[in-house]
Amino acid sequence: MSFTTIHLMRHGEVDNPAGVLYGRLPGFGLTTLGKEMAQTVAEFLVAEGADITHVIASPLLRAQQTAAPTAKAYGLRVEADPRLIEAGSEFEGRQINKNRWALAHPRNWHLYTRPHEPSWGEPYKVIARRMSSAVASAVEEARGHEALLVSHQMPVVMMQRFLDGKPLSHNPLNRQCSLASLTSLTFDGDVLVGWNYEEPALALLEAAQDMTPGASKAAVRR
Repeated sequence: MSFTTIHLMRHGEVDNPAGVLYGRLPGFGLTTLGKEMAQTVAEFLVAEGADITHVIASPLLRAQQTAAPTAKAYGLRVEADPRLIEAGSEFEGRQINKNRWALAHPRNWHLYTRPHEPSWGEPYKVIARRMSSAVASAVEEARGHEALLVSHQMPVVMMQRFLDGKPLSHNPLNRQCSLASLTSLTFDGDVLVGWNYEEPALALLEAAQDMTPGASKAAVRR
């Protein structure tokens, strides 16, 4: 049997003092703490004896920076895969956390007509499809070994729910995808035989500020 493990990692803490929903906007890199999270995960993978042969990341700066320590630890380059990019959103660029009630303004009502898709952003099924494609490619490239794929909260959560056969539409507060977390998928050949979730940077989360919802020890920036 040839087992292949694909680690889906969410990026570390982002430097975002204004609380902007940065989405796919360029230039949002990691904080010092975020870089420490990325280094912690790299050290965790090495300590666990992970046989990493490929490090692949979303093209966005925060994901590339998160992938860098693991790539360095294994003597690899960071490959970019646009299929791992953050979900698109109509609210991108807005300072949502300064006033979340702004989401209820009448000018936004037209965005809420199909919440289960959702109508305000990239459809969940599209995200799940592109993430599945990225994982399938990684399995082929890292056959018999392991690969690290660095992405973002929503894409990783879509992959988790797809694998569990759960509806892609969900309550954001129920997301389990903390900063720098690992969702590891194990394949026997091309068949998924299991997956698990870990938080190697758990000790750093309480010092982090995170504007995305979910089950996490990180604070929510106010």
